[in-house]
Amino acid sequence: MANHPSALKAHRQSLKRHAANRTHLSRLRSQIKRLRETVAAGDTAAAAKMLPKTIALVDKSTQKKILHDNAAARHKSRLTRLVRGASKAAAKS
Repeated sequence: MANHPSALKAHRQSLKRHAANRTHLSRLRSQIKRLRETVAAGDTAAAAKMLPKTIALVDKSTQKKILHDNAAARHKSRLTRLVRGASKAAAKS
């Protein structure tokens, strides 16, 4: 355990940041999961509405350095393809 006051403060700060990052990452993962479940259920209109909100959450997590830029781009690309593919399949049916 740290003994110096500055090291103790740094440890407290790291614990706060860790908790905040975990909360944000959990919210992001839950939103992505909800979007995937909506697409799987076949509700393309709701999925199309959820997509911009999910992408905004991905972008915010990138700004806060919770998610790497390339990982965020990958998530956004895959989710967009998923939603557009589902809406095209629904339009054909």
